[in-house]
Amino acid sequence: MKPFLKEVAEDLVAQFGDKLQHCAIVFNNKRPSAYLQKYLAEIYQKPFWSPTFFTIQELFAKSTHYKIADFYSQFFTLYRLYNQLLIKENLGLLDMAQFFPIAKIILSDFSQIDNDLVDANKLYHELEDIALINQQFDFLSPEQHQFLSQFWTSYSEGKHKRQQENFIKMWRRMPVLYHAFHEDLAKQKLQTMGRAYRNLAEGKQDNPDFLQEFQEGKLIFVGFNALTKAESKVFKRWQEQDLAKFYFDTDAYYLNDPLQEAGLFLRKNIDQIGLINALDSQRTFIKERPKQVDVYKVQGHNVQAKILNDIVRDEYAQLAANKNYGDTAIVLADESLLLPTLQTIPSRLKDTFGNETGLEVNLNVTMGVSFISSTLFGLADLWLSIQKSIHQFKPEDEITFSFKNVEAFLSHPLVGLSEKMREKILKAFVTEQIVQVPQSRLLPQKGIFVDFFQKIDKPVEIVKGLKETLEAVLKRQLYGKHLKKIDSELFIKTIQELNRLYDTLFKHVNEGKQILEVGFVISLIQKTLQSIAVPLSGSPLNGLQVMGLLESRNLNFKHVVLLGLNDGIVPKTTIGNSFIPDSLRRVYGLPVLENQDAISAYMFYRLIQRAEKVSVVYNSLTDESNSGEPSRFLKQLEYESGWDFNYFHQEMNVEVEKSEATEIEKTDEIIKVLNDFSTGRRTLSASALTTYIANPIDFFFNYIAGIKEPEEVHEVVEANDLGSILHGTMEDFYNILKFENPNITRERIAEKRKDILTLIKANFNKVMYDNAERQTNFSGMQLVVLAIVEEYCNIILNYDEKCTPFTIIHMEEAMVVPYTFTDANGNERTIHIKGIIDRVDLTGDGITRIVDYKTGSDKLSYHSIEESFNTHGKSLNKALVQTLFYTYVFEQAKNLKFVEPNLYVLKIMNKEGVLFQSYRKVDDGKGGTKRMKLNLSNEFLMEEKEIFLNELNKKLAELFDKNVPFRVSENPLNYQYSRYTTLMVR
Repeated sequence: MKPFLKEVAEDLVAQFGDKLQHCAIVFNNKRPSAYLQKYLAEIYQKPFWSPTFFTIQELFAKSTHYKIADFYSQFFTLYRLYNQLLIKENLGLLDMAQFFPIAKIILSDFSQIDNDLVDANKLYHELEDIALINQQFDFLSPEQHQFLSQFWTSYSEGKHKRQQENFIKMWRRMPVLYHAFHEDLAKQKLQTMGRAYRNLAEGKQDNPDFLQEFQEGKLIFVGFNALTKAESKVFKRWQEQDLAKFYFDTDAYYLNDPLQEAGLFLRKNIDQIGLINALDSQRTFIKERPKQVDVYKVQGHNVQAKILNDIVRDEYAQLAANKNYGDTAIVLADESLLLPTLQTIPSRLKDTFGNETGLEVNLNVTMGVSFISSTLFGLADLWLSIQKSIHQFKPEDEITFSFKNVEAFLSHPLVGLSEKMREKILKAFVTEQIVQVPQSRLLPQKGIFVDFFQKIDKPVEIVKGLKETLEAVLKRQLYGKHLKKIDSELFIKTIQELNRLYDTLFKHVNEGKQILEVGFVISLIQKTLQSIAVPLSGSPLNGLQVMGLLESRNLNFKHVVLLGLNDGIVPKTTIGNSFIPDSLRRVYGLPVLENQDAISAYMFYRLIQRAEKVSVVYNSLTDESNSGEPSRFLKQLEYESGWDFNYFHQEMNVEVEKSEATEIEKTDEIIKVLNDFSTGRRTLSASALTTYIANPIDFFFNYIAGIKEPEEVHEVVEANDLGSILHGTMEDFYNILKFENPNITRERIAEKRKDILTLIKANFNKVMYDNAERQTNFSGMQLVVLAIVEEYCNIILNYDEKCTPFTIIHMEEAMVVPYTFTDANGNERTIHIKGIIDRVDLTGDGITRIVDYKTGSDKLSYHSIEESFNTHGKSLNKALVQTLFYTYVFEQAKNLKFVEPNLYVLKIMNKEGVLFQSYRKVDDGKGGTKRMKLNLSNEFLMEEKEIFLNELNKKLAELFDKNVPFRVSENPLNYQYSRYTTLMVR
């Protein structure tokens, strides 16, 4: 099927022959010009003088000698004038940050007023009247309620009367502000694009001869659809003057049917305005040439891109081998799918066996790579974050930076530090556990350290500071030849945009004597950076075309793949913010939601009307941002067109990965390491034992291979650190009392409690900074941690007061004893086991207790000792095994028998006590049995100790058995918090 632009080219050559160079060809966007030039070259078959190409805005901008004002020039002008109005009303001034979102809405409204030739005085007068009527709640109709809700999102009956009055005052300012705004811009030799449109439509343009060079030819307008009133008036006038010619891409299917929203604006252009289509408007491609439409329903946003290879796989080879590229287009209805799409399409073709063929898949992407997806954005954002943090310090304060930000700076690839230097600096901070890095530790490094960590005093100079930092980074990267083309283009575009922003800010601050706030300047920079994008390399005529729906205007492809065609995306369900209510927008012909629907409908139908095949992908998952339904345009097309629709439900294969019998065999080298436990070079701790029980392969990684977590600075206190602070505090508390007298009474505990916070702070400094004497200015989360530990200490001491009197025997005592067991070969083997026991005391009843403190979610209840040793079971109780282990070590070291294990689980001890508990069958006294919860003490404790030693023997025999490899537990819950999960073959 012949493309629309080829038809235009043929007609232009037929009409103008060799005089086409006297014509100006005008599009809505730049992309179609390359296609039209290609078709003209094919027709002429010889060198020819090209016509001049414009976008509509470029052409209209030629009608004025004034420079078109950029957004920031408009904003600062509007801000200054608005505050002048407030001064006249004796009202307080708005700061820039407050005014910024309001300004965006006002500027958008002013632009629409000019584009559609609305009388601002009349519009805002009527708007004020509507507001006054709506103030009287007796007259509140559903439509008026909807109007009020649009402006006051927090509106409710009987409330916010003052807020309503403030809006009315603001509306009264609008006509004065509108005229003052345009007059002030004119004094600056500036003009908005909307005002240029209006002046041209009303014949007030200040450059009346701007079309002189095209007098011998014509203005050719190609592919237009929705026109503003200004465009309509200008186009009609130029047509009557025989200056203009129009090419509309139409289809009688939607043009002649008033119910088809896709034809709304074309009907208006042709039937109401009277613009003449140079092509036949009554042709129909939709009805006469049925097409194949494949609809893919997928589950997930990114999954939509992942099935691209399935859809266009057969065309890759043709695209790679055939020089007549460009027949297939991937059109992103949802433009956030760009990166997933680029990541999905292969750079080289593979055969059916997955081997590369050497043929490249050429791509053309003109949507552009967003700055925010680049490593450069990360660097710039970090720089801004650091500057923002610097300005939060008072002049007398020492400036410090979070370790997280400093680490991000040191590790960023564009900073250019050598690996050796980076590791040296990081190691110093980690060793010293510096959570807040002083500025004085960074600035002496000079170079880029100064660029990043030196305070910039004047807010406007922050823009310049970022620009100069990026220039320095760019220079270094170019010198080292490390930059890709796309990265260098991003650098250059970013520096250009920052230059423009700096010039604008500097001008308006100096001229208007306006005070800028640091936070506002940084937010402006961030908004500027987020809007930056540069096109990827590629030819618009070759390769697989990737574009957004807007970019597809005027273009045709044999195969169109539409990604993200969900309802709510096409068409959108919202319209931009405005202070002009819907009722008045309709009266004055300003854009409303239905206009947006009609524009989307036309882009959709026009794109597919000449295609031979259409593939549509939509996301069926429903969430807060997605309807889960395909676009209603698709459903409408299926119902009315008679095309052949094929539906595919693409489900991603989700395989639950099971733990294979992952094994590490016990080699001679491993056995040699295990033998160290027998020689005394190594000792087996309680935590090592429970690690082996829960997941044997973790024992290998930790205690045999010696794979440890890298040291790092913890900016927040982690659970194990909190436990260490508590243990240290309780050790100090009771050691001080023990030094005076090991016999503890209620009165002595109560008296000493006044020092508990001092002890907590000292242990906080010891754990976090390895310096108990450190002077720390506790703040934020640190104070929260102190409060938590203090509460835990109070729980322990409250319980201990009830247990008095008792005698402290040991605090945090380390003990090593030999342990003999029978190995798998029936031989006796002796190893050395170690326990570091939190506390050992002797109660007034003569019971020696092992006390273990737990700040986590450990449980006192257990099923059985056997289950607690079952590697693949679901009833492990590590705390039970550890405490019985400590009990055994102490008994052996001190030649005792009746030592009782106590577990102080701080979260539950007030309710459940401190003794382990298990249900057992006991005699009910009636010749039967009953289940009864037993505390782990007295005779029951002695029985369980025997079972414990029996299970310990078996587990140690397994550990030292060369024929039993280190395996992964069959129960994933037993290693859900393992640091080694990424090392396991799952």
